[in-house]
Amino acid sequence: MKQISFNRPSVVGNELQYLKECFLNGHVSGNGLFTKRCEEFLEKTIKTRKAFLTTSCTHSLEMSALLLDLISGDEVILPSFTFPSTANAFALRGVTPVFVDIRADTLNLDETIIEGLITPKTKAIVVVHYAGVGCKMDEILRIARRHKLALIEDNAHGLFGKYKGKNLGTFGMMATQSFHETKNFSCGEGGALFVNDDEFIERAEIIREKGTDRSKFFRGEVDKYSWIDLGSSYVLSELQAAFLFAQFEMAESIQNRRRQLWLNYKTSLEEWAGHNGVKLPFVPEDVEQPFHLFYLCLPSLQERQRMIDFLGDRGIQSLFHYQPLHLSQMGRSFGAQPGDCPVAEEISETILRLPLYTELTDEEQGYIIRRILEFEVEKSALISTDSGSCLVSKV
Repeated sequence: MKQISFNRPSVVGNELQYLKECFLNGHVSGNGLFTKRCEEFLEKTIKTRKAFLTTSCTHSLEMSALLLDLISGDEVILPSFTFPSTANAFALRGVTPVFVDIRADTLNLDETIIEGLITPKTKAIVVVHYAGVGCKMDEILRIARRHKLALIEDNAHGLFGKYKGKNLGTFGMMATQSFHETKNFSCGEGGALFVNDDEFIERAEIIREKGTDRSKFFRGEVDKYSWIDLGSSYVLSELQAAFLFAQFEMAESIQNRRRQLWLNYKTSLEEWAGHNGVKLPFVPEDVEQPFHLFYLCLPSLQERQRMIDFLGDRGIQSLFHYQPLHLSQMGRSFGAQPGDCPVAEEISETILRLPLYTELTDEEQGYIIRRILEFEVEKSALISTDSGSCLVSKV
């Protein structure tokens, strides 16, 4: 039987050659030649003021919490429909995450709810550009400025995405990126912190280097380095940076291939989705997406499980996604309750992600599409959808 995994890491260019160069150069720890090349590439292409490679997007988020000097008792508004790292980074500082529901169309946080959640304790808003589709940044920026709140972008999905022609990751004071193996550009694990406010650049460098001015020492700006601030070991290995830079060199071909695969899913499944009450991804006209993932929203939890089993029996791995943070054990410990974010609750039970990666072949994708087209949603689920019980089907 044909076996197609949900994700498969890709070697697309000079990855192995550059790894060898690291050993020949005698530098495999962080902050070497390839680190600098990656950071310069990101600064030039994304137009961020300063990019710092990090060990993960999670650690970039932790750095942002440190840079904002958040303390116990502060509150940060963020979507419930996201990975725990988005909340953990702030909760580790004693900050209370305040969960906001998502829009039923883009699955991004619902900007119309934000102001009702702001209190005197609120210090920041964290947006997550789900699937790399930009949030309503105009309105969110207005809210942040009106209430003098910091704005952080969790852009783990969104490298090369744009909102109204402006790169995602350049709207907030800071933004975070992921280079996990499931992302468009990967080095296994890894991330980046984009700093768009000059006020934070020098301190970000110190925090990333265990709270020391070690980078200044290596530039000859101080005669010794010492511990001068809070920090941790957030510097990415030069081996990972080398692998990542090779992927950046192939950015155009990687993005073109993912675009082709994403659009093929969309055009091939639209008619089937309409007949079966299935929702496909929505991308607003003022957004340019990076083709990070493709999903289906089935009419119910039961239909999603049927689809997972149906595809699995035919050798195709498909996965659901986030469990809403407000329903989690940790989320409830912050006072969240079931029903607080109803759209997130519904989406989490109906969303199903399909295989999408650079080396997915036309033959493999064609097989996936043909199998999906054989699947029919049960009539009882469609009746339930038509009656309005399924939020996502009404978009």
